[in-house]
Amino acid sequence: MATATHQIVGQSPLRKEGANKVLGRAQYIDDITLPGMWFGATVRSTIPHGRISSIAFDPGIPWHEFTIVSAADIPGENTIVHLSKDHPCLAVTNVNHVAEPILLLAHPNRALLPAAVAGVHITYEELPAIYTIEESEKKEQIIWGEGENANTFKTYLMQKNQTPIPDEVWEKADFIVEGEYRTGAQEQLYIENNGVIAEYDAEKGVTVRGSMQCPFYLVHALELVFNLPAEKCRVIQTETGGAFGGKEDFPSVIGSHAALLAMKSGHPVKICYDRAEDMAATTKRHPSRTRHRTAVSKEGKLLAGEIDFAIDGGAYATLSPVVLSRGTIHAPGPYHWPYITVRAKTMATNIPPHGAFRGFGAPQSIFALERHMDKIAKVVGLTPEELRRRNFLTTGDRTATGQLLNDPVDMQHLLARALDESDYRAKREQFDRENPTSTIKRGIGFATFFHGAGFTGSGERRLNSEVAINLDSKTGRPLILVSSTEFGQGTNTILCQVAAQTLGLPYEDVGIAQPDTHLVPNSGPTVASRTAMVVGKLVERASTQILQRLRDDANLPTPHTPADFKRAAIQYGKELGNLEVCVRYESPVNIFWDDDTYSGEAYPAYAWAAYVAEVAVDTTTYSASVTNFHALQEVGKVLHPILAAGQIEGGIAQGIGYALYEKCLWVNGHLANNQMTNYIMPTSADLPPIHVTFEEVPSPNGAFGAKGIGELPMDGPAPAILNAVEHATGISFSEIPLLPEDIFERMTRTPNAGTESLDPDIAGPVFSEATA
Repeated sequence: MATATHQIVGQSPLRKEGANKVLGRAQYIDDITLPGMWFGATVRSTIPHGRISSIAFDPGIPWHEFTIVSAADIPGENTIVHLSKDHPCLAVTNVNHVAEPILLLAHPNRALLPAAVAGVHITYEELPAIYTIEESEKKEQIIWGEGENANTFKTYLMQKNQTPIPDEVWEKADFIVEGEYRTGAQEQLYIENNGVIAEYDAEKGVTVRGSMQCPFYLVHALELVFNLPAEKCRVIQTETGGAFGGKEDFPSVIGSHAALLAMKSGHPVKICYDRAEDMAATTKRHPSRTRHRTAVSKEGKLLAGEIDFAIDGGAYATLSPVVLSRGTIHAPGPYHWPYITVRAKTMATNIPPHGAFRGFGAPQSIFALERHMDKIAKVVGLTPEELRRRNFLTTGDRTATGQLLNDPVDMQHLLARALDESDYRAKREQFDRENPTSTIKRGIGFATFFHGAGFTGSGERRLNSEVAINLDSKTGRPLILVSSTEFGQGTNTILCQVAAQTLGLPYEDVGIAQPDTHLVPNSGPTVASRTAMVVGKLVERASTQILQRLRDDANLPTPHTPADFKRAAIQYGKELGNLEVCVRYESPVNIFWDDDTYSGEAYPAYAWAAYVAEVAVDTTTYSASVTNFHALQEVGKVLHPILAAGQIEGGIAQGIGYALYEKCLWVNGHLANNQMTNYIMPTSADLPPIHVTFEEVPSPNGAFGAKGIGELPMDGPAPAILNAVEHATGISFSEIPLLPEDIFERMTRTPNAGTESLDPDIAGPVFSEATA
């Protein structure tokens, strides 16, 4: 055992990189200059779909001073590999979305690049474009694939027990409730835009530094673009100012572009997008459409459900198949379904490709489900909380994928605690009394949900992630070697906490290396709520092995003090040389996933939550605002309470923006509001008091029992808010973002004759009574 030092896990030490950021010492990519460095820019398509007819260069520009790169200069494959190779690095003959890269320019004077980009004149033969899921489904215009897969990047069919829903279930149901729900695109809006610096050496290969989440993703992209082995593709993550998924896949694009310019120019090349280009050209959250058809008994028990889940993938597949996968698995929510069928697809459109964003498909499908659950409650005549109580999953149940819930699950308790702490019932009664005579309509609503931690299904086994810890032979100081990146969420801090606690050392005595693919092993991407649970567990295992090696070979006593550890580490270095321990991911014995039947253990662990939102709807301005928010979650062991609460608060802030503010306005394929003056996000003045509380039920699969936490808070705010808006107004809204003009249109709509409700679903065939 280690020494009885003070507890480190579960406490909130200072962030590892905090001092450098506060004191201005942190070096972001645009702070870095290399000798002889040039600057790069991208010439992009101005139309959504067409053939390139000609490219002309303005004669007034001294083009001999510039480096110009086209697809013909690519030494390897003209592709940006994500999950497939459909995404060209540079367009050759056709363009499939506005802002698609066609040429790259470099010059030693950054100020000359905007005029040069404007001086490249491209003519096109325009082709019909499609912008929506519905247009893509019609297949009147084929922009991707052929035959039955035309315009369809990926499909999934998920059926509980691989069993279709029997007809008699629908026939015997007391109610069949239907609904359609939509979510819009959302911009990640990280503080620091995408940026990289690339170098090229004919012997050594390519080196790219940049703001990113997943260094080894970029290594793989460079291998293909440059036809080089992995050892000649080096990627170094620099200090990264936010990501939220937007720097998962896109650095493969900008990194490849800068490296091509470096190769041809013979200089290091920096490309840093400004805000307008970053918003117009990079990936966003996938828009979605979800259709529910649910069989329910008069007692409020879910009997069967059909869910059709579709997302807009944009012009190329990128990460859409795995976003669709998570959305599919989360679509049934934390409820017991005797029968469930989920049909899912991602469709191609002539919009810039959509990609990773915090939550990764789950916010879309959970929004639909939690709005639909409130609709079912209204139809059956139950309160929203009672309907959920009668259908919650619990320990020993099986999820929609057939996964047995062995770990403790108590959604009944989570919901009861969340409603009590938010004073839900009293406020609901209060608002019901006050709203008829007030121009400010107030409401309260909630959402209950879960989020799987780690890669879906067999993903972690395929990643085969590796972590190393190296002991400095002179100082005895341990250094964690991982490719997991820090971009504000606390990776460096929590991994050092885990190592320090396991090694019995002060937190300050443990270091972590900056991710550099020539120096650190591939511990997998920093995504999917996997860092604390999966990588943290590997750090814990590596630390345990370090202790064992020192006890076996350097006489480390049991228990030991930090001084004992230092002495043993230095002794080991003198006698046996450098000590570095590497460990690889070992899949839990009870995790099996079948990709063919889409069934099995989808995730090693789940986080569970109940969120309660209070809203005010001003019937003079028709604006909705969130006035109070309670967030209760069970996330296993909380490693760092302050960072954990910050993750929840930040996710809720993004969720409020997703629900009420942030609308991507596409006009003929162009993002018309690609600046922060007209892309409206909530400021601190728009956010309510956020009350964050945790339940801790440790998971055996995570470091000290930790589960994933980063994506969970993105899932629940939007449905909780719209459930509250319905309580306030009596109107059921089914699409986000919900803007003042949407509320105005519905609240001022003249009801049809004989119709008592302004809700078109309630006024029309929301449900059918299957039995008399």
